[in-house]
Amino acid sequence: MTTEIQPAVPGIRFNGSGEVTVHVWAPEKKKVEVCLENGKSWELSPAEPGCWSVVTDGIRSGDLYRFRLDGKLSPDPASVSQPEGVHGPSQALDLNRFQWSDAGWKNVVLQDYIIYELHTGTFTPEGTFAGIEQKLDYLVELGINAIEIMPVSQFAGGRNWGYDGVFPYAVHDTYGGPEGLQHLVDACHQKGIAVILDVVYNHIGPEGNVLGEYGPYFTDKYHTPWGNAVNVDDEWSDGVREYFIQNALMWFREFHIDALRLDAVHAIKDFSPKHLLAEMKERVDALAAETGSVHYLITEMDLNDTRFISPIEKGGYGMDAQWIDEFHHALRVASGQSKTGYYSDFEPITSLAKSYQDAYVFDGQYSDHRKRKFGIKAEGFPGSSFIVFSQNHDQVGNRMLGERTSELLSWEMQKLLAGAVMVSPFLPMLFMGEEWSEPHPFQYFVSHTDPELAEAVRTGRKKEFAAFHLEGEAPDPMSEDTFNGSRLQWELVNQEPHKSMFEYYKELIALRKSNPALHTPDRSLVRVYADEARQLIWLTRSANGQNVLAILNFSDQQQEVAGPDNIKEMVKLIGSADEKWRGPLNGDEQSTPDKIRVSPESFTLFSYSA
Repeated sequence: MTTEIQPAVPGIRFNGSGEVTVHVWAPEKKKVEVCLENGKSWELSPAEPGCWSVVTDGIRSGDLYRFRLDGKLSPDPASVSQPEGVHGPSQALDLNRFQWSDAGWKNVVLQDYIIYELHTGTFTPEGTFAGIEQKLDYLVELGINAIEIMPVSQFAGGRNWGYDGVFPYAVHDTYGGPEGLQHLVDACHQKGIAVILDVVYNHIGPEGNVLGEYGPYFTDKYHTPWGNAVNVDDEWSDGVREYFIQNALMWFREFHIDALRLDAVHAIKDFSPKHLLAEMKERVDALAAETGSVHYLITEMDLNDTRFISPIEKGGYGMDAQWIDEFHHALRVASGQSKTGYYSDFEPITSLAKSYQDAYVFDGQYSDHRKRKFGIKAEGFPGSSFIVFSQNHDQVGNRMLGERTSELLSWEMQKLLAGAVMVSPFLPMLFMGEEWSEPHPFQYFVSHTDPELAEAVRTGRKKEFAAFHLEGEAPDPMSEDTFNGSRLQWELVNQEPHKSMFEYYKELIALRKSNPALHTPDRSLVRVYADEARQLIWLTRSANGQNVLAILNFSDQQQEVAGPDNIKEMVKLIGSADEKWRGPLNGDEQSTPDKIRVSPESFTLFSYSA
């Protein structure tokens, strides 16, 4: 008979009574020590399989340290702070010292999320968590109730999107470190804003990656586009799984994060009887039952596979929601943008109409881009299971020049795309600055200190753009100018035409939040009609006796549309072409249910009685 061992939290953790527990997974090492920079050291003893630990009162919060593995010094893979960067020592910090003031906070109900994705380094001039705090009142005015922060785990240098993090537990030092993030989350909760943190469990960045020095964190069984695959189903994988599960729990427990966005989970290759995500969900739910808090797990994946969002009791992985890139792709093509690369699979109007109705555009059909049938039907899942957007960090930044929609489309088309997202039965997400038509690009940037690695990144970017048949040179991702040129220009918010765009977004969001037909996630009450020849979509949504009709005109012509037969009376709620939004209309279209006039490249929303 064996006794199940309660897994220990990795790294150095303070217990509140002056002692710390030092715990590390290094299954193939013969001797492990923790060594302070001041010369003091302690030898660790074998613990549960593959682990080493010691309890001591000789380590203080703020002390710098490394582990010595069979004589070789290395930073802690579960370090919560790297004040001297990825190549420096780790820092022991007591995460429980922070004085929280959010005891009365309750997470926003998922179906009510209005998400705003931001990058800490370029969102404000300061490029810090404190800088974000200064903009919370602005976000509240806009109507945002959930921010999604791109990854903040320690990466090489001071400039990076965050997906090259090498210390998943450490909060990046130039952003404000662990206490800075805790302070931001606490401030968000005071303003009624939930915090989603983007985390990366599918790979580890290239520079400063020490995980392989500790044990078999990676496997050769699989490959990812970004490096070695994380080992979650091969020999010694139990320790790796626990490492990432404990990471998720830390963000919820010590940082009061409300939701995690799990990057590219399709690259987590796991043929275990219980998928890593399902095990993570079970452990997160157990934590929620213990604390009384509500936590969400959101996935990004390049798979139209409902197993990820199906409940565990039904054989799924239990994720609460997923991004739908296909909605974005269909919307981009509908707006007249090029059908190169992966956009080639999508048809204007019909693909977007299908996504409105079915979430996935491909749910079993043949994909010419993939050269195979792709996807499965997403029937039975509420709209709150899916997150949609007209742009995000990937879809902007992975363009060669990083152009936002504001640089690619007309003023009127930008407003149409905003309306298209807000009227969907799914959760809407904005990318920072789109609400005022920010003209600065958001380009790919890094700050590797290894010259060979920096050159490899430049070469890799060129190869990526070959699939889109683009000519010219991409901006140098290592250049500080590339980073600075990606910063938001906050002075534009109060200048025209940007101020009008901001006010338009503000009203759209207010309608989304106040009208039951718009924010109720019941997809069964959505009706979509598409006219590809005239480049029109009109859809209806209903809930609690409220009905709305949206007309989306992607053509460059004024159109006349007959509304659904059951409409008796209707009132226009918002029209993107109205003069108040710097549109071409200086009066009402005088529409009737039988003859609705809509302007070129416009979004018009009506309430109606049937």
